[in-house]
Amino acid sequence: MSVNSLSKETELRLNEFFNQETDPVRFAKTIRKVNYLLAMSLMRDCETMQIDPKAVEQGFFWLNELAEILNPYLETDN
Repeated sequence: MSVNSLSKETELRLNEFFNQETDPVRFAKTIRKVNYLLAMSLMRDCETMQIDPKAVEQGFFWLNELAEILNPYLETDN
């Protein structure tokens, strides 16, 4: 298992970004909406755009992961 470490500057900037007065639930919903719109746009224009499908897939995955960290929308209470 590989572990990527962030620089101290990156950690500080991420902490500053996420410690703003941002509602995590609203932020996660916004990420999901943007992700959906980007995916729909790419699917509709894929015949005319030169895109790297692997890069789009990875971007979609990681944005969803970030949204899940902020607000575990898919988590269910049993």
